[in-house]
Amino acid sequence: MTFRTMLASTALVVVASGTAFAQLPEDLQPGTDFATSTEYYQYLYDHFDGGTEHTYETVPHWEGLWSGAGNPIFREAFFVSGAGLFGAGGTVNPDILTPEYEAATTMRLELATQYGQQAYDRITTCEPPGYPRWLLEPYVREFVNTPTQSWWLNDLANDTRRIYIGQEHSNIEGTHSPEGDSIGFWVDDMLITNTVDIYPNDWFRGNPPTSNQLESVEVWTMGQQDDGTPLLTANVTFWDPISLLRPIQLTYTFRQNTGLMNAGYRLRHWECEIQNTVLSEDGQTTTLLLPGDPGYVDQRGGRHIPDLPTDLPGQELNPGEEALPDFPG
Repeated sequence: MTFRTMLASTALVVVASGTAFAQLPEDLQPGTDFATSTEYYQYLYDHFDGGTEHTYETVPHWEGLWSGAGNPIFREAFFVSGAGLFGAGGTVNPDILTPEYEAATTMRLELATQYGQQAYDRITTCEPPGYPRWLLEPYVREFVNTPTQSWWLNDLANDTRRIYIGQEHSNIEGTHSPEGDSIGFWVDDMLITNTVDIYPNDWFRGNPPTSNQLESVEVWTMGQQDDGTPLLTANVTFWDPISLLRPIQLTYTFRQNTGLMNAGYRLRHWECEIQNTVLSEDGQTTTLLLPGDPGYVDQRGGRHIPDLPTDLPGQELNPGEEALPDFPG
């Protein structure tokens, strides 16, 4: 059976509580009717005549800090029953993944059950979470829209996506990347994107892996929760002919995190302490060394830059008051 013939199967649709999937006009074909993301994206682009050409004055503003709004996707999409926090004890849904990826996911779950957590997580060795995991990470995000680009910043690992508006895909490096290459177009206040050329990643910790053939079309809209708080909704269709039996549709929601905004929280640089990550003796798991553990490297103090004098002032990463000079006046 080819990937195209599998499209006749009923598509998986998983949404967050209280969120409807359909935001495109009902007369449009769903993404699961198409063999590739490129075909579906072009279909939508043609239907909307290339979309809306915004200016800085008219482009939608998605300002503020945003957190995931109760997305249950990883439990409902890929596991039949029993999936714990990281998939431990779960049973893989046999109708979603190809045999090779179902077996790989079962192996991951068995190890998670044995160790009580995912045995190996890419972010432990400072790999970026990448896409599609970006959509499900629990950390906050910022969205910056301009007429020609949209920058989507994830607080985890400085994981930033860039959506190039009204452009075609470009891959001058000839390789894939953690976030892939994303293009998009606006239809009034709705943003439609297409992402290709993505590294093999994971759906989320404890979830199935993805292959290097994963692609997607996302439909983003701004709405409100029942209490009036702004809510961003991303309805996403995924294609992956190596890992998925057929295209699947998932919905991700993001609420404006007014608590962090009122507290004055700001996204900072994510520090990845790979020097304090060690492989266990059994070669199966990774462990983080904590302050006080033998071999722990304090990356925020006691460092020496080899090509600078050891007594050069002002090199403390966390200077105390005693490290600051006395300024006149």
